[in-house]
Amino acid sequence: MTQIGKRVRVKGLVQGVGFRPFVWKLARDLSLSGYVLNDGRGVLIEVCGSAVAVGTFLDRLSDDLPVLARIDQIELAEISGDLHAGEFLIQESHESEVATGAVPDAATCPECLAEVLNPADRRHGYAFANCTHCGPRLSILRHIPYDRTSTSMADFPMCEECRAEYENPEDRRFHAQPIACPECGPKLWFETSGGEAVSGNPVAAAANRLHAGEILAIKGLGGFQIAVDAGNERAVEELRRRKLRPDKPLALMARDLHQIRSYCHLSDEEADLLESSAAPILLLQKDGEQLAHGIADGHDRLGFMLPNTPLHHLLLGQLDRPIVLTSGNLSENPQETDNDQARRGLEGIVDGLLMHDREIVNRLDDSVLRLDGSGPTVLRRARGLAPVPIHLPQTFAAAPKVLAMGGELKSAFCLLNGRNAVLSQHIGDLEDAATFADYKKMLRLYCDLYQFRPQIVAVDCHPQYLSTTHGKALAKEFGAKLVDVQHHHAHMAACLAEQQNPMVLSHPVFGCILDGLGWGEDGTVWGGEFLKGNLSGFTRLGHFRPVPLPGGNAAVREPWRNLAAHLHTTFGPDYLDRLHGTRLRDAVQAKPLELLNRMIERGVNAPLSSSAGRLFDSVAAALGIRFDCQSYEGQAAMLLETLARPHMRTEQGYPFQVSTSLPVVISFQELWMALIGDLKSSVSAGRIAARFHLGLIDGLVSALEQSGARPADRIVLSGGAFQNAILRDGVTSRLKASGHEVLNQTLVPANDGGLALGQAVVAAARHFAR
Repeated sequence: MTQIGKRVRVKGLVQGVGFRPFVWKLARDLSLSGYVLNDGRGVLIEVCGSAVAVGTFLDRLSDDLPVLARIDQIELAEISGDLHAGEFLIQESHESEVATGAVPDAATCPECLAEVLNPADRRHGYAFANCTHCGPRLSILRHIPYDRTSTSMADFPMCEECRAEYENPEDRRFHAQPIACPECGPKLWFETSGGEAVSGNPVAAAANRLHAGEILAIKGLGGFQIAVDAGNERAVEELRRRKLRPDKPLALMARDLHQIRSYCHLSDEEADLLESSAAPILLLQKDGEQLAHGIADGHDRLGFMLPNTPLHHLLLGQLDRPIVLTSGNLSENPQETDNDQARRGLEGIVDGLLMHDREIVNRLDDSVLRLDGSGPTVLRRARGLAPVPIHLPQTFAAAPKVLAMGGELKSAFCLLNGRNAVLSQHIGDLEDAATFADYKKMLRLYCDLYQFRPQIVAVDCHPQYLSTTHGKALAKEFGAKLVDVQHHHAHMAACLAEQQNPMVLSHPVFGCILDGLGWGEDGTVWGGEFLKGNLSGFTRLGHFRPVPLPGGNAAVREPWRNLAAHLHTTFGPDYLDRLHGTRLRDAVQAKPLELLNRMIERGVNAPLSSSAGRLFDSVAAALGIRFDCQSYEGQAAMLLETLARPHMRTEQGYPFQVSTSLPVVISFQELWMALIGDLKSSVSAGRIAARFHLGLIDGLVSALEQSGARPADRIVLSGGAFQNAILRDGVTSRLKASGHEVLNQTLVPANDGGLALGQAVVAAARHFAR
């Protein structure tokens, strides 16, 4: 029988997921010889045997993969010289240039959970049980290849029983790098806010204190979390007061799906997302029993997640109700990860801390998703999702190494290396000094982790973004080329980068890009844009009518300023006369309008902007929603969406003026005339909100058609405003009904959290187009 040998290079998410024992078992079943090992590029296999058996091995290599594995590419070569004989072996890892992916942290698998809950198992009640199907990955990883010595588990030598499991290819804990048990692994304890250790079962101590209404810190996978009984109104209010988080909705953790169904509607698809290895926070429609009113006041959705570690399973198992589980920090600061820093940073916020001694190497917030009519929407990409690479088409195989810096808000950076674009986890708003420091630290860690030295550094065009100025400094440090990428082009490109069809990347598409603010090519601030282009370039076909931003950044925080600016732009300086007969007139008149009007008329600290986000703010303010100020980005727009949802099927949209020549301009005079008329007629705020949404959907579709989009043309929808489910689903369905192919984002956020991916692929495409 003919004997052959194949050298097999496997790239993708194939380390720390049980891939080598999977290969070992497959090769042994087929009586093949050779070896498998990890190195910096992924997994290397040499396999020898009969031609039939080797062919079967290659056919089955991509089937029945371990739960967390993903194969992106397989390269084959003939083995020259002597073929391997004897057994098939798992060899030690080799150091080499890093080109493989780091696997995200994964929620506890059913097998590990069963052991933790089994009184007869040696890991019964153990908060750190894991295997190759679950447990910490990125949060403990210092460098690649992914071996125990590369992680913070290096501080915990294995006991004999764990070592036996670790070295047995038949065991699901074979080379599970975070393997641990009560004998040799991390230890858990509970301490008071004063640092006094509490004796007894630490999980039981924490549960008792939550029952009593106390606020606790819990050391999770990627950072500290703050917990409180979600049914205790007083405790939730106190948490908001201490954390300085007055309004932003709070995340919840429930024991299981059955408990979630007591409070929210839950479809089968949503249940699958909750139970996935990512275990994200999922926004669900309220339905059923009530929790504390202060959790998500004014919103019709709750953000629920399921336990993602044995510790969370054990804690929720001792509680009757869900808990609030929010990030362990003072509002807007980075989440605490270090024990001593948490004691200091959370002092005055928490009454006690549930701690352990395993170091968190990489900070990770919880991912946030929502299931819309047009598919899943990633609102925040972090634990469980990052840093899974976005696998790009073959055309990127020869791309230079690009470091993309992202934006100012919801920051994340991206490392593009060939076909893999590694988008970091959500880091936060760089305006906060501690967050910016964390951003720089995380960027260095990723470059070290992937042994990445960029040839190109891509930045946003805004000259004052901290990500831009830091990117310029890094370009000098690395001797890399600096590439500026326009903000809204990057949004469009990020959506295109998710597509696996090379035709989509090379052929022009239309884009409707709606967000708050982005530096425009004409020196104004853009935000409501109609583009046509591809990765290497674009043309601006249209936009919202520019309106001043009186006070600059103050207009982002104070919706009344945008309302006044819109009314002034539409009706002139005597716009107050238009408001006679409405309650709105007194509210607007009480503001410093004389100063505001001078700013607008003289163009002093009132830059022109086509911002879609500020249009939402102005309409919300007209309805009395967060009129004076909003305490977090997008608050007014989110509340406006919630208000509109019950009325969407019964209302007709307001008129939006759409010009018929290029550049297409959407204007708002008819909108404001109709809206003010409804205020005078005492039409309910919910109906007005619905009419605004419906009219905007009509206006956007009309503007795209006036821009030249024809049936069968591809249209990208991106930018933070398209995280509005009414807008995303409404525009998508209308365009599809007209024969268009609509591209929405499902892997990375449409907001600035996905910006770096777009910057990276634009920079690479421009390199190819030279």
